[in-house]
Amino acid sequence: MTDTPVRLLNLLSLLQTPREWPGSELAERLGVSARTIRRDIERLRDLGYPVQATMGAVGGYRLAAGAALPPLVLDDEEAVAIAVGLRAGAGHAVDGIEEASVRALAKLEQVLPARLRHRVTSLQAATVPLTWGDGATVDPKTLTVMASAATGRERLRFAYRTGDGTATKRLVEPHSLVSTGRRWYLVAFDNDRDDWRTFRVDRVSDPFATGARFEPRELPAENAADFVRGSTARSQPGYRVVATVRAPAAFVAARLPNHLGAPRPVDEDSCLLDMVATDSIEWTAFRLLMLDCDFEVTEPPELVDHLRELGARISRATQKGPGAGGVAPRPGL
Repeated sequence: MTDTPVRLLNLLSLLQTPREWPGSELAERLGVSARTIRRDIERLRDLGYPVQATMGAVGGYRLAAGAALPPLVLDDEEAVAIAVGLRAGAGHAVDGIEEASVRALAKLEQVLPARLRHRVTSLQAATVPLTWGDGATVDPKTLTVMASAATGRERLRFAYRTGDGTATKRLVEPHSLVSTGRRWYLVAFDNDRDDWRTFRVDRVSDPFATGARFEPRELPAENAADFVRGSTARSQPGYRVVATVRAPAAFVAARLPNHLGAPRPVDEDSCLLDMVATDSIEWTAFRLLMLDCDFEVTEPPELVDHLRELGARISRATQKGPGAGGVAPRPGL
């Protein structure tokens, strides 16, 4: 890698992961010599980034939390506002930005001065979210610990509550975090069970990185999202949903979570949804109504019946009742 500015940005991105990086590992990652790494570290220090170095066999480099933010990045108010916003986006699974929120939050909190971390924590503690659906929200700190362990290739320990409520302890090699829009999942190799597993993050507590490094294993799927899709399909009873939607495929795809699959174009103005849903019939009906366009459902019969009854209920609600304008007079008026 001969482009020094690009190399410096890649080096800075690695150092913003909260772990200690041996110089030899940085050199291997960036494809340069250890001497070049030492020179690049000095360049970052000259730019104001607080890179600490420790000596010895287990020594290395770490980007420390400084007395102030690195120059020309954010002022205090901007840093607090962004950190709070990222925590909200990461913790409550805002569809489309959640994974980027976790990566950015892990980097930002690593370099926040202590006074700003305290302000962010205080503001977060004083805020009560109003959640929808099953309310399966997670602590952003849990996500950032997991994201950092996966990036740094460190084994992770945590307490886990299974679907039937059984409390267990897990030691894993984390691979990736996956958001489905409503829930977070950790894909990891379970060392005690000697197999790959999917963990719901809202059932995780007390995670911490052990510091023990591991060599990445080959995931038994094309990517982490496919692994989660297959795992949840096996563990949760699903049903097939087939619907023709009177809107372009791109319009519909932008309004559905990725795990439901992509709509297939029929023509320029319509597309076909053929997906497996694991949510309740009521929630699936709500998802379709939120597409904000006409559609016809052919499967399953239970969804067709529910939508028919829902339409009749809405029709009854909009019929004129007694009193002026179809509104019943209130007692005493």
